[in-house]
Amino acid sequence: MRIGEVAQAAGTSTKTLRFYEDVGLLPPAERTRSGYRDYDAEVLGRLGFIHRGQAAGLTLAQIGQVLQIRDGGEAPCRHVTDLLKARIETIDRQIAELQQLRTAIAELRDHAAGADPTTCPPEDVCHYL
Repeated sequence: MRIGEVAQAAGTSTKTLRFYEDVGLLPPAERTRSGYRDYDAEVLGRLGFIHRGQAAGLTLAQIGQVLQIRDGGEAPCRHVTDLLKARIETIDRQIAELQQLRTAIAELRDHAAGADPTTCPPEDVCHYL
């Protein structure tokens, strides 16, 4: 399959495919006599894995680690489990930080809602921000 066909089938761009090849996420494609990239159909499965990894919030470097393990002939299940566990921990921390931020903003809103605009000095754009 030519690069344009692969890009269309995978829902990505040819630029992305070249980048993935440059950073080692995709193996170098075979070349036609005229120099065009010629991919095997298996590349679509690998691209699907890359997209699913990104959707789970993994970095391209992490996805590359998983692919290296698989390309080395081992099942990457343990490594993937560890990556996903770390991702969940990061998300949990972010949720806690966002909940704290929401509480602080709600308190600002509540104070601002009861403010008397006539007591605000003009040099203060807003006392609550």
